Amino acid sequence: MSFCSSSLKNTVSVSNGSDQRGHNHLPSGEIHVIFGPMFAGKTTALLRRVNSESKLGRNVVMIKSNKDTRYAVDAVVTHDGMKFPCWSLPDLSSFKHRFGPDAYEKVDVIGIDEAQFFEDLYDFCCNAADIDGKIVIVAGLDGDYLRRKFGSVLDIIPIADTVTKLTARCELCGKRAFFTLRKTDEMQKELIGGANMYMPVCRQHYVNGKSIMVSVKKVLESHQMEVELVTEKPLVA
Repeated sequence: MSFCSSSLKNTVSVSNGSDQRGHNHLPSGEIHVIFGPMFAGKTTALLRRVNSESKLGRNVVMIKSNKDTRYAVDAVVTHDGMKFPCWSLPDLSSFKHRFGPDAYEKVDVIGIDEAQFFEDLYDFCCNAADIDGKIVIVAGLDGDYLRRKFGSVLDIIPIADTVTKLTARCELCGKRAFFTLRKTDEMQKELIGGANMYMPVCRQHYVNGKSIMVSVKKVLESHQMEVELVTEKPLVA
């Protein structure tokens, strides 16, 4: 599902880098957001868009969170092996300084993967697009395993030019999957992993899956208590 901003009617086109009053200004920036559950192809869509921009002659740079080291430290990598070199950073606010002001000035397009891990996502996107005239393409999770807001990805929808919600295939029935189900019983919000920890599911199997996991956990806890009781029981001579 894609939402694109409508073009304004009766606009004045200026091709010389100045407005109708003769004031100089930077090219208008853009913000494009791609989100969805895990295994929906978000990174693939991001790389496809970034590569397309590069083929048009634009200077492109990619950023990802340094929290994600699953496949590579210095590259954005899809689940099926597509790669693109990147800057791995703890935050976005430091990028301009680390990359260098002169090098940053020449950048046309900035891709951001695993955007849910960047707390300063909103401010960075605003500054990059509104002030610096960059095209910013963002990919990340919109919700966590509890189907609650994850990071700041949803916060930048009001300032985005386009928003694309991707879906995966439910691992249990093959229908469209909108949610991510965690297979383990860890409770922390940020738990980075792949297919060993998560699977995409439809609404029905998300609800059913949560119920099944709760039941299994209770059975395992009950079994563990029985084992501990047997272990603690004194031996009779």
